[in-house]
Amino acid sequence: MSFLLPKLTSKKEVDQAIKSTAEKVLVLRFGRDEDPVCLQLDDILSKTSADLSKMAAIYLVDVDHTPVYTQYFDITYIPSTVFFFNGQHMKVDYGSPDHTKFVGSFKTKQDFMDLIEVIYRGAMRGKLIVQSPIDPKNIPKYDLLYQDI
Repeated sequence: MSFLLPKLTSKKEVDQAIKSTAEKVLVLRFGRDEDPVCLQLDDILSKTSADLSKMAAIYLVDVDHTPVYTQYFDITYIPSTVFFFNGQHMKVDYGSPDHTKFVGSFKTKQDFMDLIEVIYRGAMRGKLIVQSPIDPKNIPKYDLLYQDI
């Protein structure tokens, strides 16, 4: 399913997306196309991208092609999803120690859509961190994930 979403394959392309995406939430999914959890997440992202097109721009970023960002965002688990708004990194309080990214796949399309809406509304009000609307039991715990980067 990941072929339905645009891919960013270099640091330059990621930089350009961050700089040029205005008035929308920029969603960057860091992972690998062949990873099963990434494919599960990509399915949710692609199925919601049309519904969220007025609020969000969604891109897939391959961790192997963007080591600068993989390191910068401390991506040790894939998939990891990072959010921006008007060039600003948006943080989300998921009730976990890491507010910089969402690790793992969303359980439902609705969880992802709710999160985008909360980030968008918060960003429009000038907030740089928002409270996650996702039920804590639907947020993956790090020890359930594997590390292979």
